[in-house]
Amino acid sequence: MDNILEQLKKKRIVPVVVLRNIADAKPLAKALCDGGLPCAEITFRTEAALDCIQIMSEEFPEMLVGAGTVLTTAHADQAIKAGAKFIVSPGFNPTVVKHCIKKKYPIIPGVNNPSDIEAALSFGLTFVKFFPAEASGGLEMIKALSAPYPQMRFMPTGGITPENLHTYLAFEKVAACGGTWMVKDELLKLQNFEEVKRLTEDALRTIRS
Repeated sequence: MDNILEQLKKKRIVPVVVLRNIADAKPLAKALCDGGLPCAEITFRTEAALDCIQIMSEEFPEMLVGAGTVLTTAHADQAIKAGAKFIVSPGFNPTVVKHCIKKKYPIIPGVNNPSDIEAALSFGLTFVKFFPAEASGGLEMIKALSAPYPQMRFMPTGGITPENLHTYLAFEKVAACGGTWMVKDELLKLQNFEEVKRLTEDALRTIRS
């Protein structure tokens, strides 16, 4: 888990992707890599997700590919077998968390309140997804939660935009941000991977500034 945290801290941004077509996996991975961000969280919201994880992991071994919206232990097993390097869930499901820890899968569960954070701590986890970020109080809520839980590191996701990205990342307790704007549905439907690359480059310029 520490290794995954360090890698995500270096990436700073995790593109959160909903892939509906297997054929989009390879060109999307190339666009992200060419844009300087070899990382993606492929959500388990479509039937294509598992195959896309496998394609991206095999064709682009330099990528840090994770599986998102993992709601069951079966999905966690399938994702890791397909090549996912980490598991992300939208909420804190003790069954999934316990299973992943037992199997030594890096797991980043979703939280947005003190009870969830204490549940994560009870499993020895200090890196969590803060979701849905903006709807749950945004950066001010993360700062409030960081006071009694200074050991926690957060990956806010949900409502992160190019306009607020830098503000989130400037806070030391935010390890990385999950975002969809560079991989949004409209771009994938149009197969506009050049725009994916451009938006990725822009995002990296924003955090480097």
